[in-house]
Amino acid sequence: MPNNSVSKAKALQPGLDEAILGYLDDRCEENLRQVFIAGSALVHHYGGLYSGNCLSEDIIQAGYEGLMKAVQRFDPHRGVRFVTFASHYIMGEMKHYLRQEVSFDRPGWVADLQSYIYQTIEELSQKTGEPPTMDEIAEEVNIRKEGVAQALQAGYVSLDDLDLKQVKHLNYESFQLPIEDKIAVRQAVERLSELQRQVIYLIFYRDLTQQEAAEQIGIGQRRVSRLMHRGLESMAEYLS
Repeated sequence: MPNNSVSKAKALQPGLDEAILGYLDDRCEENLRQVFIAGSALVHHYGGLYSGNCLSEDIIQAGYEGLMKAVQRFDPHRGVRFVTFASHYIMGEMKHYLRQEVSFDRPGWVADLQSYIYQTIEELSQKTGEPPTMDEIAEEVNIRKEGVAQALQAGYVSLDDLDLKQVKHLNYESFQLPIEDKIAVRQAVERLSELQRQVIYLIFYRDLTQQEAAEQIGIGQRRVSRLMHRGLESMAEYLS
């Protein structure tokens, strides 16, 4: 039975190792073209991951720019496979492009979730030396792959055009809230006023007393109590 990791790698990088060695031996235009042809599947694979399967010519172009940087800086004597080396630069250029292209507001929980998924993609790539699949990413972050794709599109697509209810857990984890419940709590907190959020954070996340919270914020303890109760009532109403 073939090794799935090896089979996946061969499918994404047909002839890439041979192509880069050929170019390093003779840095002619034709050999460089062969590297880009061999690396095309790798660029499109990462483009699909980082865009949530919503590919655009621009993100693919960013990937090719990363591939070109990898070609220019690769040293075969360092003992690192070119696919691993190139993946690092391809991911870097794609993330740089996406950071510049955010055009829609993202709730805080979405931005945090995207950062977590990006980090997971990089860690899996580094750990295995192979480009991870969407199924592998979904398993690692414990979110359905449809939800991973929806989360990654936020900011580049209007939230109204996304189905963020797809962001649900794959497997139950003991003593942890499922991702959808964590999101609901974050959304409920984000609906509060700035002062209410500050009070909730100090009392329930920092474990301060009402008096300690009042002293830190610079208001009276009675006001802290009112803000806390109104904030909790608002959250309970939203979550119900």
